[in-house]
Amino acid sequence: MTAIILAIGDELVLGQTIDSNSAWLSAQLAALGCEPLAHVTVGDDQAAIERALRDAIRRCDCVLISGGLGPTADDLTRQALAAVLDRPLQSNSAWLEELSNFFQKRGRPMPESNKIQAMIPTGARMIRNTAGTATGIDAVHRSAERSCRIFAMPGVPKEMKLMFQLEVAPNIAAIGEARFIRSRTLHTFGLGESAVAQKLGNLMDRTRNPSVGTTVSSGIVSLRINARANDPAQADRQLQQTAEQCRAALGELIIGQEDQTLASVVGELLARSRLSVTTAESCTGGLLAKMITDVSGSSRYFQRGWVVYSNHAKMQLLGVGEEIIERHGAVSEPVVTAMAVGALQRAQASFALSISGIAGPEGGTEQKPVGMVCIGLADSGGVTARTFHFPGDREMIRDRSAKMALALLRFRLLGIPPLF
Repeated sequence: MTAIILAIGDELVLGQTIDSNSAWLSAQLAALGCEPLAHVTVGDDQAAIERALRDAIRRCDCVLISGGLGPTADDLTRQALAAVLDRPLQSNSAWLEELSNFFQKRGRPMPESNKIQAMIPTGARMIRNTAGTATGIDAVHRSAERSCRIFAMPGVPKEMKLMFQLEVAPNIAAIGEARFIRSRTLHTFGLGESAVAQKLGNLMDRTRNPSVGTTVSSGIVSLRINARANDPAQADRQLQQTAEQCRAALGELIIGQEDQTLASVVGELLARSRLSVTTAESCTGGLLAKMITDVSGSSRYFQRGWVVYSNHAKMQLLGVGEEIIERHGAVSEPVVTAMAVGALQRAQASFALSISGIAGPEGGTEQKPVGMVCIGLADSGGVTARTFHFPGDREMIRDRSAKMALALLRFRLLGIPPLF
């Protein structure tokens, strides 16, 4: 069973509002064994909605529409649906009475424009709205080629979600043969997308079930595994087997799954071992400390950190020697080594991470270009420092620097050398 989701609204097409409804609906459909084929975004134009709807009903078993059911002139979903079905709109007396009562309870008359919210195509079924005034619509389009079920719901997320859960989901579950989809996301850091794909090899064959695909966001390369089967238990088994194969291929490059972040994974390792970390940052300006403390419960392993943006601050607050800065420059492994040692001693933490670099867009030289970042890691056994060259703009360089520092600490906590 397949579905296409239509999201209606000028605000979506123009990028003024993010379409979160389609993402939510896709996840719900997958859990029901209905495979989403596409998300289509359409503006408040009846002809455009009609075209999108006609195209969708030729390609799938059911169409889910969100938006365009309000009382104003730019809400045109019901009119477009009636045109595609070739059936006139008619007023649903039961919902019209509920609308009247809705406004009466609030001590105000119902505007004339709201009456259109009780209009549905002839032969369609009204879907009751338990959180708003726009009725939903349940209709069937039949042709010689196929029959397609159409569900139109409000665009307001709360109203749409309640309507889907109470009315739409049970009906979709009853349509045809379900093909269950189980999904898992694994996150990696440290290697580029092409290098990760090379290590995965045949696991990324597009004809394979479960399928494995990669996406990149803020330096994190994520594996998205999707298993499809007629039986949910079989889909779960296939998903688990493929996830284990991915872990075998990538090893500790996989930092976590689903909502886990580098900071949360490192925090869990620190908390489990009752260890602590402190930070000394220059070019990242406190971003590393923010990532660490974004995790709930981080006070168990993080007490303090330093932002030492200037050379004077590095010397005054962390005891970095002036001669080290003069001889090697602020962006150098000797300086981040001294920063990490100074922070470790002052914080009396188990580990200290230090960062100094050139985030740009200004300040780079031929010897030390924009993107050059030095990272130090100190503990009671000594200190190590490494130099990296990160691509991108200022924001990307700072973000990648902080994540790389966390990644280095993660490998130290795992007791293995970094895999990059």
